[in-house]
Amino acid sequence: MSREPRWTQTWLSGTPAVQDYPGQRLGLPEQGKGSIARFGRRLGALFIDWLICAWAISQGLLRLTGTDAALVTIGILALEYVLLVGTMGMTFGMRLLNIRVATLDGGQPSPKAVLIRTVLLILAVPALIFDKDQRGLHDRAAGTVVLKEK
Repeated sequence: MSREPRWTQTWLSGTPAVQDYPGQRLGLPEQGKGSIARFGRRLGALFIDWLICAWAISQGLLRLTGTDAALVTIGILALEYVLLVGTMGMTFGMRLLNIRVATLDGGQPSPKAVLIRTVLLILAVPALIFDKDQRGLHDRAAGTVVLKEK
């Protein structure tokens, strides 16, 4: 696989990166297993995880409301991501939607990469700024990519 350009090169104009589909310059297939998971599927997985953490755990199990529930939900979501992505490469929502987090070579992300990715994901803004390969700033900083499983 060719060396990945600096993270700024995928957002700044003038980059000589011609591609027909997200993930092409990373050497990933256009469709099917191992291809880039699109934004809708990723957002759906995050929504499922958020519901599990907010309604099932914070409000249902712990019976929290208001600001306490919001802060605990964020903490539980972060813990879910660190534990599950760190061990299985996917959260519950990702599993339901057949996507996973991987390194650029398809391997399991390191604990450091998972932690970096999770902290930036919780901040929300880095996850909403993404490049032509649909990798958010949190994925770029962690050296990860979200791929389809099926």
